[in-house]
Amino acid sequence: MKKILFIVGSLRKDSFNRQLAQEAEKNLAGIAEVTYLDYTDLPFINQDIEYPAPSAVAKLRETVANADGLWIFTPEYNFSYPGHLKNVLDWLSRPLVAYDFATPTVMNGKKVALSGAGGQMATGKCREKLTELLTFIKADVMAEPQTGVTLNAEAWTEGRMILTDEQRAALKAQAEAFVEYLG
Repeated sequence: MKKILFIVGSLRKDSFNRQLAQEAEKNLAGIAEVTYLDYTDLPFINQDIEYPAPSAVAKLRETVANADGLWIFTPEYNFSYPGHLKNVLDWLSRPLVAYDFATPTVMNGKKVALSGAGGQMATGKCREKLTELLTFIKADVMAEPQTGVTLNAEAWTEGRMILTDEQRAALKAQAEAFVEYLG
């Protein structure tokens, strides 16, 4: 059974993207093992503390290395990705051996799926920029399908995401496609 690591790009406990991830997890029941990345103790990237890697960074790298694929669920902040998600990816893009840029990082060839819930753009700009960043750090991004959810007015006022049947079907199709993409 494939191991998929979910990375939620929102730190809020009941965020819309955590809710979206939980919905995706239902679609993977019985066909993939899902875990969630906890990166709340990850320090900001800083070359002064990079080597030896802080314990939170070493744990992050080990967790990512042990996953067959990553599925990122993220909101869009000002047409881009959240800074704390960028921090995770920055740590993962750094060499494992001090300043040895010739050796692979844990992101080299790592298969990644992208989804997001947000405003009218349905996180489209964020997913576009994440694809660019992930490709640059040599991850293997599944270009299609991606799921972008435009949250309705009730979501913003009630704090809970309500998916349409079409959105649920798109997320299910993405889950199935990602498992196939993982091989």
